[in-house]
Amino acid sequence: MNRTLAALLGFSFLAAPTAAFSHATLELKEAPVGSTYKAVFRIGHGCDGEATLKVRVQVPEGFISVKPQPKAGWELETVKGKYAKAYTLYGHEVSEGVKEVVWTGSLLDEHYDEFVVRGSLAADLEPGKTFYIPVVQECATKAERWIQIPAEGQDPDDLEYPAPGVKLLEKKGGH
Repeated sequence: MNRTLAALLGFSFLAAPTAAFSHATLELKEAPVGSTYKAVFRIGHGCDGEATLKVRVQVPEGFISVKPQPKAGWELETVKGKYAKAYTLYGHEVSEGVKEVVWTGSLLDEHYDEFVVRGSLAADLEPGKTFYIPVVQECATKAERWIQIPAEGQDPDDLEYPAPGVKLLEKKGGH
């Protein structure tokens, strides 16, 4: 990378939050399939200066038995539905659960916060792949839609609004 490009990139990072540098991200970037996963979504800014009023987590197929963590000062809503197939979890069959989690409140653009859900990563998910969990943050007149999932072989950093992802690891030994 030449110095001019490096300087411009450095300046743009300092000057203002941009999609290339400000994502909805996950705290834990790896987890084994067949395990409980605590997804901590970090929201680091609003929408071009506006406060974030809603955070929506779209629960993808294979992330089952999801429970959101309530946040003081925020209303919490879950949307439930049927899974595409039944899963076995702790010896029981589960065929429906939370499909979307919605927090409604206010997070000023200059503030940062975390939104948490806990669930199980299905045992039949493929280790070595990245599992994406789309997030939409809504503001008064705009939205930041962190929902883009890269094509096979595409770098997520090349996307304008990449969905947060967790790399799936081999299932741990034992139970």
